[in-house]
Amino acid sequence: MPFFLRNSFFCSNFAAGIMKIGVFDSGYGGLTILEAIRRELPQYDYLYLGDNARAPYGTHSFDVIYRYTLQAVKYLFEQDCTLVILACNTASAKALRTIQQRDLPEINHQLQITNHQSRRVNVLGVIRPTVEAVPALTMTRHIGILGTPATVSSESYVMELEKIDSSLVITQQSCPLWVPLIENNEHNTPGAKFFIEKYLDELLAKDHLIDTIVLGCTHYPLIKKQIDHYLGDKITTIAQGELEAKSLADYLSRHPEYRSKLSANGTCHYLTTENADRFSQSASLFLSSPVQAAHIDLE
Repeated sequence: MPFFLRNSFFCSNFAAGIMKIGVFDSGYGGLTILEAIRRELPQYDYLYLGDNARAPYGTHSFDVIYRYTLQAVKYLFEQDCTLVILACNTASAKALRTIQQRDLPEINHQLQITNHQSRRVNVLGVIRPTVEAVPALTMTRHIGILGTPATVSSESYVMELEKIDSSLVITQQSCPLWVPLIENNEHNTPGAKFFIEKYLDELLAKDHLIDTIVLGCTHYPLIKKQIDHYLGDKITTIAQGELEAKSLADYLSRHPEYRSKLSANGTCHYLTTENADRFSQSASLFLSSPVQAAHIDLE
């Protein structure tokens, strides 16, 4: 039986016209994307899913990241999300293209033959909206990328930037300790300051002409003030939330077939694969208001 027929809640909600925007991350960082999107588009209904029990994704192989991400995407489709945003750089880098090319055609085909002829679903990522902003900001044409080991090794930012402007000089730096520091609420400590400055120094030592740095992880906005303070006003740092929000607003304006299906009750619900109380408590680091999450299993 196709995955999207397994869940009766999915079928009944679609009939009632309750269609949401899904936002997925392997952990908590995607909450910074969700908050920015909700500021830009507060009228829609949202469902956030954090696969916290299996985080971090960055230490896994391509096949594992793809499998985990596809499970989450399918689950969100089951919960009547017509659009899913991969608010995770690792998932966007490792799984987005494969899901778009290999899985979405079959999913949409199955929807058409199971009495959902008017419904289509899609998956979008965070990398493309980010890189599109870069050329207008740099004067030296030298760009730095800060990211998790998986995002850096994928070279997704490098490839996307080179598509936009082949004259750019792009240098990457992996920052393996930043996410653990942030998720353990240690990012404002003297120890965190050392590691923030360490990775910045390593990046700039590779290319002292860098004048624009992409924060290629959705956790990094929480340390953007420390980064900007250390770098000074000669280097611009790019966070992803506002860029993704404006990109989604533009996408919906150009694709009324998705916009017209979305319900507009202004709601937002949170799901996690870990302990729900722990997620709700930790989410307060990333959001300006408390949340109440529910636990789900993806396997």
